[in-house]
Amino acid sequence: MSVADSDDAVLYEATDSGVAIVTLNRPERLNAWGPDMAPAFYAAIDRAEGDPAIRVIVLTGRGRGFCAGAYLGASGSSPAVGESLEQAGGKTVADLVGERPPHFLTELRKPVIAAINGACVGIGLTQALLCDIRFAAAGAKFGAVFSRRGLIAEFGISWILPRLTGWGVAMDLLLSGRTFLAEEAAELGLVKEVVAPENLMARVLEYAEDIAQNCSPVALSVIKRQAYADTSRDMKTAAADAEALMWEALPRPDVIEGIVSFLEKRHPQFPPLPTSET
Repeated sequence: MSVADSDDAVLYEATDSGVAIVTLNRPERLNAWGPDMAPAFYAAIDRAEGDPAIRVIVLTGRGRGFCAGAYLGASGSSPAVGESLEQAGGKTVADLVGERPPHFLTELRKPVIAAINGACVGIGLTQALLCDIRFAAAGAKFGAVFSRRGLIAEFGISWILPRLTGWGVAMDLLLSGRTFLAEEAAELGLVKEVVAPENLMARVLEYAEDIAQNCSPVALSVIKRQAYADTSRDMKTAAADAEALMWEALPRPDVIEGIVSFLEKRHPQFPPLPTSET
């Protein structure tokens, strides 16, 4: 297992079972997103995505927050915030939040699981929703607070939120900007499970390691690509694509190993994800 320096903005660990743990590491500000965090975050995700030994990525935060939105400065720094926003007028989104939009997580070939340990607000909520699966600590606070900051629905949240909750719920959360807790998030379909805070990482790792041990990395990559692509396709097109992908999958060793291991009642030994699928 490797761990980054404790002062780094993002920590990286790799378990022997093939799970990368990427931890936002600015607990003093509830891991609010800032320019110090973006490069380290992208580097950690790229490291996990490029490592054949890693099969699942877990994203979490250190301390009491997952990611409490964008970092707007320390308490009492209102004039500085005003100056920074005026200067931002001529900049691109990349200048403000980093070189990649949050939806890049959906384009990774490996599953990304969010372990939401605390406050999950604004851009932090968007990042969590663009992970493939979410677990949350009991009592964790959520909020799509953009309207309460005079902002619009940023970074793709207006695309992903209705797809997870349905239109009516999404409009409630986006227009009100209200705070809601993990328990309601689970009822709305935003998180898979709510777990006692002290058990969150153990439960997430149990889930992630089951995927890493028992699921084909190539199959995971293709299924993830299908799922996001099919959000903008009709059923006939999606079915035709699935048929073509099935014929591509049949000659792969993963299919034989998946069937044989099932018949032999053992864990499969799937090969790692290749540099590119063929």
